[in-house]
Formats: sequence, structure tokens, C-alpha cells
Amino acid sequence: MKKIFKLRVIVVVLIAVLGINTAKAQENNNQVDVSIGADVVSGYIWRGEDCGGVSIQPSISVAKSGFSLTAWGSVGLESSDTKELDLTLGYETGGFSIGITDYWFDRDDEKKTRYFKYGAHSTAHIFEATVAYDFGPVALNWNTYFAGADYTKENGNRAYSSYAEAIVPFKLGGFDFAAEVGLTPWEGAYSSGFNVVNISLGTSKEIKITYAYSLQAFAKLTFNPNQDKTYFAFGVSF
Repeated sequence: MKKIFKLRVIVVVLIAVLGINTAKAQENNNQVDVSIGADVVSGYIWRGEDCGGVSIQPSISVAKSGFSLTAWGSVGLESSDTKELDLTLGYETGGFSIGITDYWFDRDDEKKTRYFKYGAHSTAHIFEATVAYDFGPVALNWNTYFAGADYTKENGNRAYSSYAEAIVPFKLGGFDFAAEVGLTPWEGAYSSGFNVVNISLGTSKEIKITYAYSLQAFAKLTFNPNQDKTYFAFGVSF
């Protein structure tokens, strides 16, 4: 009887522990994650393009159960730099992710840069769809503009400007590196036809400030063979 009683006690305890762990796991899965931060960069270089000089780039993201909503902006210190606000709705599971991004640019023309102006040929918004998969040794992504102020061909048709990229992460000397190669498959906003528009090598390193606080420093060297241009940018993430 004592052995049976002990066995029952052990079973009850195990069930209780498993129940608590399961409840914690469900609670973590239902948890809403909010993150906020900002980058300060010496130059705003994106997909092989020079998009501005020294810039402050704040961001805020809310995520739950694989879904996320992110707001990202860029403000250059020079008055001539374009101000930008991007809103991205995404979903991620395992290594697979998809997303829809609304890019908005505040340029000189006040009438065309009104935020709530969505005319096909007069808006400052560009809408993009993204599909990506991270295989571990290499991550691949495909991005296509499907609406808004996309590049228009001579025949008046939308270009559906697209950009495909492969990213290979690796470690060297205690630093995290990433090699990137990006191309555009046809005529559009990035090039007049099929071209490699981005070859980059970037690195980042965590810098400990205090026991509980650290900064992320990063640098990237970028070549754009299509434009015969090269850029080097440095930044810090807060």
C-alpha cells in the first residue's frame, strides 16, 4: 500500500509540474512583445542605393504569435535628405516569413507627399510584398512593389520593381559578419534591366556600457556594380 501511495503522489506531482510548465509555455506564446530603438548612421545606404547622409532611424515593433507590426523611420540631418516612414505587417514561422510594407517619403513637393494621398500617379507611398526563408547557412528574400509610386515603363505599364537577395552570415574574430548579394531581375526602380545592384559585407559587435546596458555597433561596405558606386557606412543601435 505504501508503494502504491508513493507512486500516486509522484504521478500527481509530475502532472502538476507538467501542467504548470504547459501553462507557462502557453502564457509565453500569448505574450505580446514590444520593442523600441533607434539607429544613428553615417549614411543611409539601402539595397545598393544612396538614400541620404547622416540619419537618425527610430523603430517600434509589436509582435504576438508570429505576427508583427513595425514602424520604422529615417530623418537626415541635412534639410535636403528625404524623410521616410515605413509600416510593415509581417508573419514569421520557423525560417519562413512574409510581409507587406508601406513606404512613405516626405519630399519637396507638398501636394504629392501628403500622407493620406493615395492616387495611382500622385502618391508618395510605395507598397511592397516580401517573401523570405532563412535556411541557416543562407537566407533568401524576394521583394516586389505592387502598388503606389512604382517605376513606370515607357509604355505606361507598372514595372513591378523587384529585388532579390541572398545573405550569408558568419563569425570572424569575435564579430558577426554578413555577406549580401542583391539583384533586380528586370527593368524597374533599381535598374534598366537585369543587374546586380548590391554586393555588401557588414559586421556588428556588442559594446558593453554597463552591466545591464550595451550598444550595438555596425559597419557595412557596399558596392553597386550597376551604378559603379561604392559606399561605407557606420552606425550604432540604441
